[in-house]
Amino acid sequence: MTIQPIDDRLLVERIEQEEQKVGSIIIPDTAKEKPQMGKVVAVGTDEDIKEIFKECDSILFAKFAGDEISYDGTDYLILSRADVLAILR
Repeated sequence: MTIQPIDDRLLVERIEQEEQKVGSIIIPDTAKEKPQMGKVVAVGTDEDIKEIFKECDSILFAKFAGDEISYDGTDYLILSRADVLAILR
């Protein structure tokens, strides 16, 4: 079984950014912000969105965008086309 988004939605896996250290301050995981960058895993069924996005595209999305889901131990986001801010190429 695979996840196939419908209409103008994307299935995205977050890309963890490198941890930056400043001095000897340690920031706990609960205080860290979630990354706003991700990799497109699957594209919805709408023809317009298929022309814009392709699987494996790196994207930037809005901070509190999408719905989080977990499938086979991996966390994903389902984003609407309007939540995507940019494609990184």
